[in-house]
Amino acid sequence: MYSWFVIQSKPGQLFKAQFELEQQGFETYLPLLKTEQIKQGKRTEIETPLFPGYLFIYLSKEESNWRPIRSTRGVAKLISFGNEPAIVPTAAVNAIRAQLRHIDSEKQFTKDDKVSINDGPFKDLQAVFLEYDGEQRAFVLLELLGRWQKMSVELSVLK
Repeated sequence: MYSWFVIQSKPGQLFKAQFELEQQGFETYLPLLKTEQIKQGKRTEIETPLFPGYLFIYLSKEESNWRPIRSTRGVAKLISFGNEPAIVPTAAVNAIRAQLRHIDSEKQFTKDDKVSINDGPFKDLQAVFLEYDGEQRAFVLLELLGRWQKMSVELSVLK
C-alpha cells in the first residue's frame, strides 16, 4: 500500500532534492504558494514552498526501494518517529492540493480585463483591471471627471 511520507531537504537544496528524487522515478509533491514581493522597487510574483525545507514523497513500505533516498543529493533525511517513517494521511495531502488550487482559481482577473464595481461609492462604474495588490485588493483604472485614475479596491467588490 502506497502512502505519503515527508522528506527534509538540506538547507537551500529543496528543489534539487525534488529534481533528483524524480530523476530516480519517485513521485514527489512540493506545495508552492504564489506570493508577491517587492524587489528593486518592482512588485513581482514568485512561488515559495508552503513548507520550506520539506517535500512529500509517495512510497510503499513493502514494494519501494528506500535505500537511494538517503544518499540522494539535496536530501537530509526522511522524517520518522522512532524507527518508523511518519506517514502523512492521503486526505491531508489532497486537502493541501485542493486549497492551493482554490487560491489559484480566486485570481480570476487578468491585466486589461473590463470589470465593474458592485459595492461602495463607485458602485456600478466600469473599470479596467491592472494587477493584484496583495491577496485581498487589486489596482484598477477608473475614469473619473474625464481622467483615468489608478485606484486600489477590494477584490470582493469586483465582478
